[in-house]
Amino acid sequence: MSDLKPDEGVGRPSEPVEVQRETSASTSRTGGPEIFVPAGTPRGGGMPLSAWVVAGVVVLAILAGLVLAGRKKAPVITGIQPPAPYAVNLPLSGLQMSESTSLSGGKSTFIDGKIRNAGPTTVTGVTVQVLFHNEEQMPPQVETVPMMLIRTREPYVDTQMVSADPIKPGDEREFRLIFESIPANWNMQMPEIHTIRVDTK
Repeated sequence: MSDLKPDEGVGRPSEPVEVQRETSASTSRTGGPEIFVPAGTPRGGGMPLSAWVVAGVVVLAILAGLVLAGRKKAPVITGIQPPAPYAVNLPLSGLQMSESTSLSGGKSTFIDGKIRNAGPTTVTGVTVQVLFHNEEQMPPQVETVPMMLIRTREPYVDTQMVSADPIKPGDEREFRLIFESIPANWNMQMPEIHTIRVDTK
């Protein structure tokens, strides 16, 4: 029978033994496993999200600027303009004036009539200048408005742009001119109507 040394007794608890295991998962700089890092993700991070957002905003701003620069600004019409060359082919007839008051107290003035295309070209737009004369021998108030075609009259008058239903050669259409403000010194006579712009196709 072999002699047992005092420190080799069976009754003493065994001390824990540290075992180092190799794992397949790589560890991060903090010591924890990077189990949620997608394959192919560059180490050390890339561009921050805020930088991508700023870059996207800059690109959108440049594109918007190019689009706006490409648009032609409509010329501002000031003063009494000469008639359009094609205006001789667009006689107006049956002119009548009317007014309406809204529930809020605002008043609108209308000039209704007929326009006929006596020329050889289809008309897609008409702009007119309306001269409201007065009794004081002062220059008339000039209103420049697009001509609106009357689409229906029931249950109310509904209008549309000429471009929505172009006026073909030989056609006659009803139109309406709409004014939100009439000069207080207007002489209450039918104003002059000059066709200053005609769009054709």
